[in-house]
Formats: sequence, structure tokens, C-alpha cells
Amino acid sequence: MKNYKKLCRIVFYLANFFLIVLYTYPGSFIGCYFYKDCNIDPKITEDYIISFNHFLAFAVLTIFGLLAFSKDSKIKILTFYLLSISIILELLHLLIPVRTFQFSDLAGNILGVIIIIILYFLKNVFFQK
Repeated sequence: MKNYKKLCRIVFYLANFFLIVLYTYPGSFIGCYFYKDCNIDPKITEDYIISFNHFLAFAVLTIFGLLAFSKDSKIKILTFYLLSISIILELLHLLIPVRTFQFSDLAGNILGVIIIIILYFLKNVFFQK
């Protein structure tokens, strides 16, 4: 069990690092690599009210965070951290050249964190040991 949590922590820290690099890079790092054009921002899915790509990124990050830090005392800190980073990284797009701030991206970030946290607490309420 300890190795499982250790692996989840490593994945969580690496995911944080790559997410921060991708968010703060001026232009699209993935577009530069795949399309040889840093102005193209690839999308996994189409956006509707929120950016589903941002939702997926923060949902996956939250899942690994919850797997790595599942003690109740750390859940509050983790939730605060994830909500803070989801807001701060999107607000940085106001300062970073070639990047644009979008409310749909911000909503996707925040909802990705909140929905996974809610599902985690519902799981604990209804499926306690």
C-alpha cells in the first residue's frame, strides 16, 4: 500500500510540474511539437459551456492528488491547493504573451476539481467500510 501511495505522489508531482509548464509556456507547447506551429492549440474534445480539456486535466490531477493524499487532514489542504492553482494558472494567461484568459477555461479548471472532490466525499459517505 505504501508503494501505491508513493507512486501516486510521484505521478501527482509530475502532473503538477507538466501542467504548470504547459500553462505558462507562451504559445502552445503541444502545438509546437505535433503541428510545428506554436499558435495552434490542440483540443481533445469540443468546448461547450466549459473547456472540457481543462476539466479533464484538473479532474485527473485531482484524482491523483486524492489517491496520494487520502488522509482527511490533507484533503482540505489539497482542495485549497488545487482550487488555487486552477485559478492562478488561468489568471496568468492575462500576463503571458500569446496566451488568452477565458472564463470557459477557468470554469473547466474549477469544475474539474470540485466535481471530483464531491464524488470523493459521496463515495466516503455511501461506501464506508
